[in-house]
Amino acid sequence: MKSDAPTVEVLTAPEAEERQRRAAGALRLSGCRPGDRVVFCLGSSADLICAVLGAARTGLIPVLLNATLTDGERDRLIDDAGPSWRVLSLPALSALMEGPPAELSPYPLTRPMHYTSGTTGRPKGVTTGLWDEATARAVCEDEAAVWHFDPHDLHMVCSPMYHTVSVRFSAGTLLAGGSLAVLSRFDAATALDVLRRLRPTTAFLVPTHLQRLVSAPELGEEEHFDSLRLLAHAGAPCPAPLKRATMARVRPGSLWEFYGSTEAQFTVCSPDEWLAHPGTVGRARPGRRLSITPIDDGQPDDGDDPGGSTGDAGTIWCDMPAFARFRYWGDAAATRAAWRGSACTVGDLGRLDDDGYLYLTGRRHDLIISGGVNVYPAEVEAVLAAVPGLREVAVFGLPDEQWGQVVCAAYVADPTVTERALRARAAEHLAPYKRPKAYFATGELPHTVTGKLLRRAIPRQLGLSGD
Repeated sequence: MKSDAPTVEVLTAPEAEERQRRAAGALRLSGCRPGDRVVFCLGSSADLICAVLGAARTGLIPVLLNATLTDGERDRLIDDAGPSWRVLSLPALSALMEGPPAELSPYPLTRPMHYTSGTTGRPKGVTTGLWDEATARAVCEDEAAVWHFDPHDLHMVCSPMYHTVSVRFSAGTLLAGGSLAVLSRFDAATALDVLRRLRPTTAFLVPTHLQRLVSAPELGEEEHFDSLRLLAHAGAPCPAPLKRATMARVRPGSLWEFYGSTEAQFTVCSPDEWLAHPGTVGRARPGRRLSITPIDDGQPDDGDDPGGSTGDAGTIWCDMPAFARFRYWGDAAATRAAWRGSACTVGDLGRLDDDGYLYLTGRRHDLIISGGVNVYPAEVEAVLAAVPGLREVAVFGLPDEQWGQVVCAAYVADPTVTERALRARAAEHLAPYKRPKAYFATGELPHTVTGKLLRRAIPRQLGLSGD
């Protein structure tokens, strides 16, 4: 592997338990008490996951910040969180591992507070507050019922720790008695080496990382990731060609998808379900119920069932179990807007078929309104993604005096892909108002570190007008 490759640490459950107890003891000595917030802003490591879980299992609320933030960005979030303690360096993290062992709850007594990506405005902290023991157990059992964590599991941690999935899957694996292989950052060659050498049984990757893995030059033509019983993906739409290419590399039945957000988890989708309903992100997880409200009526009266008919695109709402309640830290208005009774929304758009399968059509702020007609970027992208050699495509709107907005597409592709081929595909499968009016070839599209597309940054990257 390259000399600048990420580090890989293997962490067993007994090792993790000892480190969690020491981290909890060190934080207690520092004066932290249940309900206090502790900020962590560091790259991924075995010590970091242990410190986070040790804090959570003693009732401290870990606040996980993106380690790539500038000092100014980081400090604004720290001021917002109002922590009792902060861990911002490796020496400070190492010191926690030297604390006196403390007693821990069997389960985390809170969920770490993560900040939303901020692509639609000021980042908001998502928190659950503290749970009692019964609620904490219900949360862990809810995850285990979906993913079946096992003491024989070795989970490959590829996403940064400030990504909610990394903590959820790591915690579930360790609490079940399993082990982790923690990558300090994602790198396709390193992940491939871990798959070959350590043979993990579970992993989570965002679609951008899946693409890099299955197209890695080091990957053998007939090589399979046959150690994985579960390869889960989420965080962004997964183009059908990439999904099928990944299925060809893993065991039958092992590639699962789910749809969720920083705030909550909504669906799960087995590979068989996706093959039977191409493009779906699955049906509601156990204990949840999905519904759709029309876009022009996306804010029902307080207390009303969001309801909505199947088939039409609109705002996605999900009726949640009591233990899955969340709020936005210090933002009561945003919290009220997210909830209607026991149902919540994060502003995503989608449609339900008659069998209850959900299909995403984008986010409300991604919606393109051209000539008074709604165009959903995800729908157009799914059509164009089938063009051979197209690696990634993003559809966005640009201001237009006549139409309000015009539909455009930026794409990354092999040299064999032509604009004519893209236009032909669109003409065959899309109504005229949905077809991009302009195509822009580019070397890469902008993403967050966790692989989420920064759609609003595309016009600026391409030197175009618009927001």
